[in-house]
Parts: sequence; structure tokens; C-alpha cells
Amino acid sequence: IIDKLLKDSNLSIDDVDGFVVSKGPGSFTGLRIGMATIKGLSFGSNKPYISVSSLDALAYSLISFDGIICPIMDALRDSVYTCLYRNNNGNLEALIDYSALELDELIELLKIKNEKVIFTGDGLIKHRDYLSKNLPNASFAPNHLSVIRASSLGDLGIKLLLDNKYDELNSSPFYLKKPQAQRELEKRLALENQGKL
Repeated sequence: IIDKLLKDSNLSIDDVDGFVVSKGPGSFTGLRIGMATIKGLSFGSNKPYISVSSLDALAYSLISFDGIICPIMDALRDSVYTCLYRNNNGNLEALIDYSALELDELIELLKIKNEKVIFTGDGLIKHRDYLSKNLPNASFAPNHLSVIRASSLGDLGIKLLLDNKYDELNSSPFYLKKPQAQRELEKRLALENQGKL
């Protein structure tokens, strides 16, 4: 696919200044595949790569919104991956750290902030009605802006590339939560250490 894109654009890998990839949060397997692919391209071409948070990319699609931009990604069990942003002279300003929050925690945080808010992300599929009920003045991004857009990743990646903020080849995906298999293993090992298994 990458080779076809380059050929269709009359470009070669030598014309590329750097690569950008979503570092997460997101699908554990998808993030690992994406990072491995970009690392291979970066190493093989001796070009830098930049990883961008999925939450940053979602928020960047709504950078012109005057208020709080709140991307939410489904983290299962009525929790979401999120961050709160605002536009600061065309740049995203994070108001909180990247978080995995229960939906009710996020709602309470936004009630305390008491500002206009717009939601985006795949968490809207599951949580839109609940958010509407609990935050009646909230806005919701249209479907085409509720997915991670390559253009947003690219714009954010170019800013980092121009600032010489590259990733190291040993960087890894950003999960916010450990994979289910790892959590289960840790739970089993803890029980074994307590002599309960």
C-alpha cells in the first residue's frame, strides 16, 4: 500500500522527510502493528518518525471550536480514554493529563469546568445519549470528525518534525490501560504469591 501511494504520487521514499504514526490509546494489536511498520520504514530509510496521541489527533480536528474539546475513546466497562483541550492560538492546550476515566467522573469534571464542550471520538457511539442527558448543553462532532484523521496526524506530526521532536526507535505505544491479558496475568501471579492458587 505504501509503495502504491508513493508511486501514485510520483514520489519515492527519498522524498519523504519523516513519518507520523498514532501512538494510542487504541487497539493494542493495531498500535503495535502501526508502530512496528513506521519503525521499520524509519530505520530502513534513515528518516525520523514522530508518534502522536490518538486523543490529540481527534481534538485537532476541532481546533477551531471555542470551548473545551473532549475526545472520548471507548475503554470498555463505561470508561473512556480522554483528555480535555482548548485552542491556544492554533495549538492544542491540554487541560488535564491523558486519562482513563469512568464516564460519570468525566461528566462531573466537565460540570465543574462549566464551559461549552464538544465531544468527538468512537466513545460517542456508546455514550452519546448518556452525555446528552447529563450535559444538555454539550455539542457533538459530526461523524466524519469523530474518527482519527490522517490529516490531523499529519499536521501535528509536521509541527513536531519542524521542532525536531522525534521518537526514538525504542519508543512504544501509549496504552493508558494495560492489555487485558497482562492484567489477568498480573492478577493470577498476585494470587499465586498469596498462596490462593
